Amino acid sequence: MSETSDTSKQTNLKGTWNQAILTFLFPLLLVFGVRWAVVEPFVIPSGSMIPNLLVHDHILVKKFAYGLHIPFSNTWLVKWSAPKRGEIAVFKYPENPDVYYIKRLIGLPGDKIEIINGRITVNGQSFLLTPLDLPGQDAGFKYFAEENLDSSAYTVRFLSDAEGGSPQVFVVPEGNYFFMGDNRDQSSDSRAWGFVKDDYIVGKAWVVWLSCENTLPTMTFVCDPSQIRFQRLFKNVY
Repeated sequence: MSETSDTSKQTNLKGTWNQAILTFLFPLLLVFGVRWAVVEPFVIPSGSMIPNLLVHDHILVKKFAYGLHIPFSNTWLVKWSAPKRGEIAVFKYPENPDVYYIKRLIGLPGDKIEIINGRITVNGQSFLLTPLDLPGQDAGFKYFAEENLDSSAYTVRFLSDAEGGSPQVFVVPEGNYFFMGDNRDQSSDSRAWGFVKDDYIVGKAWVVWLSCENTLPTMTFVCDPSQIRFQRLFKNVY
C-alpha cells in the first residue's frame, strides 16, 4: 500500500513539473513565434522619415511580408514576395547589422538611379513632385511635395526648392536595394552608405500603434503619458 502511494505521488509530481515547465515556456514560445513570423515592434529614433514617421513613433512591422528568415540568421527560410518600390521597410544597417534602419525603397536590383538635390530619376523616369502647402517653414523646411511613381504617392520634404546641382548616379547590384529617407536633406541613407542586401530586409512597416512627443526622463524607452500624440495612434504607414 505504501509503495503504491509513493509511486502515485511521484507520478503526480512529474505531471506537475511538466505542466509548470509548459506553462512557463508556452508564453515565451508564443512571443518568440509572433516576433519571428508575424509582427515586431520598433521605435523611430530619428527624423529621417519626417513627415510620414516622427521621432518616438512606435510602429509594428510585418515580418511575414516578404518571407521568413531562419531564426537568429540573415538567411531566408522561405521567400514569397519581393519588396516593391515605394514601400517603407525595416532592414539591418549594412555597416553594422546589429542596428536597424527604416527607409523608403527607391531602387530595385538593376535600376539606374540619378539624384539631384534629393530629386529622383530611375531608369530615365523622374519621380513626379507636386508641391504641397504644409507647415514646416519655422524649422527651415521650405518645400514639401507629394512624390509619385509606380502609383505610389507619399509626402517628402526639402530644405529648399532648388533643383540644380551635380547628380549622384547609382546602379543597384543584383540582390540589393537602394533606400532613402522622406526627409530628403536630413537623412543618412543609401546615398551615403550604399546598398542593402536582400538578406538584410527585416519586414514592411505597417502601423503606428503608439506615438509621443517625448519619453520619460528616467526611462527614455517609455512614452510620457502626458505627451501622447493621439491623432497618430493606429495610423497606417505608407
